[in-house]
Amino acid sequence: MGAVTSAGAPRRTMADGTAIPVLGLGTWPLDDDGAFEVVEDALRAGYRLVDTAANYGNETGVGRAIRESDVPRDEVFLTTKLPGRQHGRSEALAGLDESLARLGLDYVDLYLIHWPVPTIGRYVETWEALVELRSQGKARSIGVSNFTPAQIDEVVERTGVVPAVNQVELHPEFSQAELRAWHHERGIVTESYSPLGPDTDVLRHPGIAEVAAAHGRTPAQAILRWHVQIGAVPIPKSADPARLRQNLAVFDFELDDVQMAVLDGVNQENRTGGDPETNVEL
Repeated sequence: MGAVTSAGAPRRTMADGTAIPVLGLGTWPLDDDGAFEVVEDALRAGYRLVDTAANYGNETGVGRAIRESDVPRDEVFLTTKLPGRQHGRSEALAGLDESLARLGLDYVDLYLIHWPVPTIGRYVETWEALVELRSQGKARSIGVSNFTPAQIDEVVERTGVVPAVNQVELHPEFSQAELRAWHHERGIVTESYSPLGPDTDVLRHPGIAEVAAAHGRTPAQAILRWHVQIGAVPIPKSADPARLRQNLAVFDFELDDVQMAVLDGVNQENRTGGDPETNVEL
């Protein structure tokens, strides 16, 4: 399936000037021990973007793997996320300190509000706290996850600071084309969670299988290449070392326009995760 070089994924510069790898590793729902092993394997394979969250319960394992790796800290782009129960200025400031303590690190490269939780109604105040955390150097970049355009407009209107990233559910059955275009106009990076779909149905799609076979690749590799070419940053997860390497080996081939259209045509507006307007994640 192609060897992975030590360089791993290339990077793109975000609007705030920070460079983010264009493909990374998701760590949900691994526990601390599992996360330690998988992140250790992933860093060895060439991954440089690692995504976790307070609510994943594995920041300790993720941090240990990064600290004990031979990869220098400044080469690893680490993301974690603030839970809904810590919305609010003082709560958010404490939330990152608690995450850093679990990680055993001095800073994260990207800090996200995990969900807007509009029923709490404090995500604007929370965003103000993230701006403060960035100024303190505890988070190099700040962003949001699962936010709608209207919710992003609210935080920008209050602070003048545009999120560097909006991490959202995105896969061929839920391609979020309109949201991606909106992000692009504002210089916001679209990051894709569940990039291979919520189950194996997408991986079994005959059109995707045909595209993959044309390049001698797996359906997962074809889908991840589609993410890269639409300008999204996918964060697939796998605990299998061989699969980790396969998922990263998507930078030595390219889908043509016809093949991209096949992947685009899989969309069914099939959201399987929470709705940002209603989901309550604490």
